[in-house]
Amino acid sequence: MNTKVIIVTIIAALAGLLFGFDTAVISGTIPFVQSQYELTAALTGWFVSSALLGSILGVSVSGWCSDRFGRKNILIASALLFLLSAIGCAVSDSFQTLVIYRILGGIAIGFASMVAPLYISEIAPKKHRGKLVTIYQLTITLGILGAYFSNHLVQDIALKTTSFNGQWHELMVSQYWRGMFAVELIPAIVFLIGMFFVPKSPRWLQIKGQIEEARAVSKELVIDLETPENNKEKVALNTLFNGWLKKPMGIAIFLMMFSQLCGINAIIYYGPSILAEAGLSISDSLGGQVTIGIVNCMFTFLALKQIDHWGRKPLLTFGAIGVTIALLTTSVLFFLDLTNGLWIVGSILLFIACYAFSLGPVQFVVAAEVFPTKYRAKAMSISTLILWGANAVVGQVFPVLLESGGATSTFLLFGLICIPCVIFIIKNIPETKGKSLEEIENMWTP
Repeated sequence: MNTKVIIVTIIAALAGLLFGFDTAVISGTIPFVQSQYELTAALTGWFVSSALLGSILGVSVSGWCSDRFGRKNILIASALLFLLSAIGCAVSDSFQTLVIYRILGGIAIGFASMVAPLYISEIAPKKHRGKLVTIYQLTITLGILGAYFSNHLVQDIALKTTSFNGQWHELMVSQYWRGMFAVELIPAIVFLIGMFFVPKSPRWLQIKGQIEEARAVSKELVIDLETPENNKEKVALNTLFNGWLKKPMGIAIFLMMFSQLCGINAIIYYGPSILAEAGLSISDSLGGQVTIGIVNCMFTFLALKQIDHWGRKPLLTFGAIGVTIALLTTSVLFFLDLTNGLWIVGSILLFIACYAFSLGPVQFVVAAEVFPTKYRAKAMSISTLILWGANAVVGQVFPVLLESGGATSTFLLFGLICIPCVIFIIKNIPETKGKSLEEIENMWTP
């Protein structure tokens, strides 16, 4: 594989690292923000889902923006927003201000979650496209793991250090949840600098009519543009839901929706709360989340290694079955009051492992490759919007469900939701490994 493609992919995939970090860092801050601002369950849900609101806003315009200004420029904009959010959350002087900066970070996530896999799919050779787009999901898991480690480290520093004074004392000791947010500055700066060194998407250059530049970039990356097009015709959104486009659109929307309704981000956001309900202390539960993050990374590597060998559909099928079993098992464990740490952590790790090699990475691979170039940005924007809508619903209602119905009914609900997902995958997901984007387009066209 071309070294330049690998380097460009890694730089673009740093968007996923920030996506994962920003998503998971909040898990360590929830009990402290909740205590400091005396938040109710509903306000706690708003604190978590405020970033999801921003994600919905960001992804809603990401398709239009990436078609208008280019994939590269929108990723640069997301890096700037990640920077601003990290600084703002660290120094916010009220709960309302904190929420505003969380929304800005959410907009950055909305941009990154759609544009990064789109960009990578458009610069990747067909033989390795699944693997390269999966790198994006891998960096999400690394970001999640990094947030767990940094939260644990910041907490450890706060509990053992008395040398900080003034504002540093507030940031790292007395209100060390602020320090958890501030750590995000480091990857945001690296991502911003790196994006200035990557090329524009050759397929975006095609649809903008810049054919010669598109050919130059594709030659540099050693990829083929099999069907050069110079079509600047605007795509109406209703076009995506008519004719032959209905099937790829339905597949992308379904995968994005069920990847969230299975409850993955409930565990990422509220992991310490879940483990605390199982009898672990806050310190132990944060340590348990580091273990969850490690398993997440390990099994995403499995997807990275096998997605272009086994294919998309087998990974999705076996992973979705495993996720369903894990959720139902967790519900039974809470029902039987088998809530010692090892049992609960074990069932949650099974859930994470199955999700990490299936729904987690493969949803982005499939969504990034099933649409023709002309429709791809807007179609991915809509399907990713569904992802964040489902994510926001889960983030908002999970603490209320956990408080009112308990863990037993909550995990049972997630498990039951997954059953139709398994059936849909078996019946409707096609295999796209080894096919060029243009060959996949021909699968749908009459």
